[in-house]
Amino acid sequence: MNLLELFAPIRAFVFDIDGVLTDGTLLVLEDGHQLRRMNIKDGYALQLAVKKGYQVWVISGGTSEAAQIRLNKLGITEVHIGVKDKKAKLHELAAKYNIELKNALYMGDDIPDYAVMQCCGLPSCPNDAVSEIREKALYISPFNGGFGCVRDVLEKVLKLNGDWDLPV
Repeated sequence: MNLLELFAPIRAFVFDIDGVLTDGTLLVLEDGHQLRRMNIKDGYALQLAVKKGYQVWVISGGTSEAAQIRLNKLGITEVHIGVKDKKAKLHELAAKYNIELKNALYMGDDIPDYAVMQCCGLPSCPNDAVSEIREKALYISPFNGGFGCVRDVLEKVLKLNGDWDLPV
């Protein structure tokens, strides 16, 4: 089977935040605030996927209100932070939007993503994911977390389905 064939039926994208949408680095300030870094190119692809009618969900065990605000500004309404059971949340969202999980791509990078990755049709991870996650992934992006791995999978699906628009 051609690897790209796995991307064509994807209708829902599910992403972790730390280590996927960010590079996994936390800058801890003296006042206790924590800063994360996100990739602007990932942001462009995320908002385009939403505009094209794909489901884009974020499920994170971490809590970052700033990340949630950023993702909401990109048009992502299903941003769930502080989630203890990612697998249960994924099933809840799939039922809510009537999405078959075989048509969902999940991208995670660490042990909390292990169980939920096994539920999706296309488990994927950034290049710098931990070994246990890399072993479960059907697709490993050549890009690290926070450095374009999200754009990589979104662009593949959108291009395969004729939804990647270039300005004229």
